[in-house]
Amino acid sequence: MATMTNLLETLGSLERDSFVSLLSNLMDESRYLQNNPPELVPEEDRVVKHVLNSLLPLSTTTDGGPLILNHVTYFPGRGNLIVEYPGTVPGKILSFVGCHMDVVTANPDDWDFDPFTLSIDGDKLRGRGTTDCLGHVALVTELMRKLGETKPNLKSTVVAVFIANEEDVVITGVGIDALVQDGLLNKLKEGPMFWIDTADKQPCVGTSGMIPWKLHVTGKLFHSGLCDKAINPLELAMDAIKETQLQFYKDFPPHPKEQVYGFTIPSTMKPTQWSYPGGVINQIPGECTISGDVRLTPFYNVNDVTKKLLEYIDDINDNIQKLETRGPVSKYVLSDENLRGSLTLTFDEVSSGVACDLNSRGFHVLCKATEEVVGNVKPFSVAGSLPLIRELQDEGFDVQACGYDMSQGYRVLASIVAQLEDSE
Repeated sequence: MATMTNLLETLGSLERDSFVSLLSNLMDESRYLQNNPPELVPEEDRVVKHVLNSLLPLSTTTDGGPLILNHVTYFPGRGNLIVEYPGTVPGKILSFVGCHMDVVTANPDDWDFDPFTLSIDGDKLRGRGTTDCLGHVALVTELMRKLGETKPNLKSTVVAVFIANEEDVVITGVGIDALVQDGLLNKLKEGPMFWIDTADKQPCVGTSGMIPWKLHVTGKLFHSGLCDKAINPLELAMDAIKETQLQFYKDFPPHPKEQVYGFTIPSTMKPTQWSYPGGVINQIPGECTISGDVRLTPFYNVNDVTKKLLEYIDDINDNIQKLETRGPVSKYVLSDENLRGSLTLTFDEVSSGVACDLNSRGFHVLCKATEEVVGNVKPFSVAGSLPLIRELQDEGFDVQACGYDMSQGYRVLASIVAQLEDSE
């Protein structure tokens, strides 16, 4: 069997020319990989084509090598690709997943260069998807190609999963959710799984959940010169949001584990958008809507929070006459007309946060590899959301998350393979 030192020598460093050539081909497809349905639906098989061009000559499909390739498609033109380098010990496995083949949209008018073509500025690779996530697709492809070429005798099976439809949650049943549902990734539960799709050069050990909310506020429309006859929904919205926020931060204060995981901010609840039907400047509108989100660290339950938020709004509605108002004629109840302002809170699709297992063997080898290659290791957490990772956790996968620049990233992934090969 390969020792750690010998395996690292065999895998070597990232072959720049091969990597850049592959990434350039992927970037040339990026215009057709933008994910913003229904206007823009990506064609991930355009990426699969180039990955297969690199790996097919080293696969069992062509009898050219040991790589086992499984191109899985649930929607025409939108495939996933599972690549396996088989080991000798049953049940000993590690996987690299999360390398997605779709990208977020880009308007060329907003860029100083063509976002859909790879450009190189010194050591910088520029273009839509170079980091998120076509660069990582090319990186992991290069690692699997090197395994296929050198054929090291490994105890561990190494699996790479290139996925469709990571950038969109509206359309389902296309990407990794379908692969999990069909049981195609079940054996990956037997070893650590590394999600290769995060920023920075350090292990990402936590993310926040997200609760998008909308508060619709109904008042009474009237002339602003006769505001005593109106119920101002804008003022009611502001006062209701303030009261709701005060209750939220009382019930969901900073959690002790947030420091352990390196979160820089606790759970938050805030407005981000405001809309109303329109009208002239001297008219108090009859309604408005405030939208926002809750970013919830993974140590609280999103269902508990949505339940509490609804309770806060119900309490305000029931006691709206007690809500603090603004000025001598501002009011939320018109008793002589038997009118009351009202609030309705609704939610869009919620997602839970992620707290990676800090006792996992996968976490420890990731940290060691990072320290060896980058020079230091400082795991971090972010208030952004990665719902797919949480879904994998809930299905029983031991997921760790990371992302690196490409030359360092290759050495980190090689170190992970080598370390796990040395472990029992």
